[in-house]
Amino acid sequence: MSRGVMPTLLFALSALLFFGLGNLLAARQVASSDNDQIAALRAEVGALRGQRTGVSGTSGRTADSGTVAAMDDRSRAALVADIKQQLKSEMGLLPVSLLRERRRSFVELYSYDVTGASNYGTAGYLGQGYFITVKHGVIALGDAPDSRRITSVTVMYQGRAVAAHVVDAGAAQVEVDPGDWAILKVKDPIDLPPLDVNLAYTFEFADPIFRLGNDYSKGIILSTGNVGQRTPNNLVTCLTDGHPGVSGGGVLNGDGQLVGIPIGRMQGDYRFSFILPLRGEMFRKVSFLN
Repeated sequence: MSRGVMPTLLFALSALLFFGLGNLLAARQVASSDNDQIAALRAEVGALRGQRTGVSGTSGRTADSGTVAAMDDRSRAALVADIKQQLKSEMGLLPVSLLRERRRSFVELYSYDVTGASNYGTAGYLGQGYFITVKHGVIALGDAPDSRRITSVTVMYQGRAVAAHVVDAGAAQVEVDPGDWAILKVKDPIDLPPLDVNLAYTFEFADPIFRLGNDYSKGIILSTGNVGQRTPNNLVTCLTDGHPGVSGGGVLNGDGQLVGIPIGRMQGDYRFSFILPLRGEMFRKVSFLN
């Protein structure tokens, strides 16, 4: 038995010895290969560092200069302002702070006729106690206007009704007409931010607009839309909510300027409404705007 075991043991030991030597040689070859690859990468990086012309990264470094001047505060502010202006123009946006400020320039309007019925609408503040609104909100139009004669007009200011009277109005005899406008005046002191009036706005197709009005007598609410086209009688169509009560409110352009007043809507479609563009005739009795 001992003579048979010895050759087997010697064979096993020899196999283990050769296996160990093989692993050692393979490890050395791998290490050598890794070292060669690392050396090649280092050489390549060194070559790239030495190249200063013909390539540039995304960091803004120019090919002919090793340094870039830092942007000063004024240049940075100008760049940010330009980006904001482009975003506002392309997307039809207004700063929330500006919209909130403009909202304060509009008030709820209420009128009462000889029958005891009441109507509601909106008025925009021009300054020095003057407001602009629609004629049909403060003067009875249509058939037999005397039977629905308006006896009093009020605007809501700081939670109370303030009496107002008509100082001027257009020639409209029906609603949704180029002459459907009126100017009101209050005697009580009013502390509201006056609107910036723009008579030159052109209402180009698809221009974004912002409408503020007394929707359903629930307070001044914002709606946005886009300009459609001018009608033969010089009104402007637009896609923005034409809910009851918004007549006489404000239509603002992308700079927050007052450019028109909403005066009506298409029958049966609250989305399709009409705008009356502002014109100089409307402010003939408002001396400080002339």
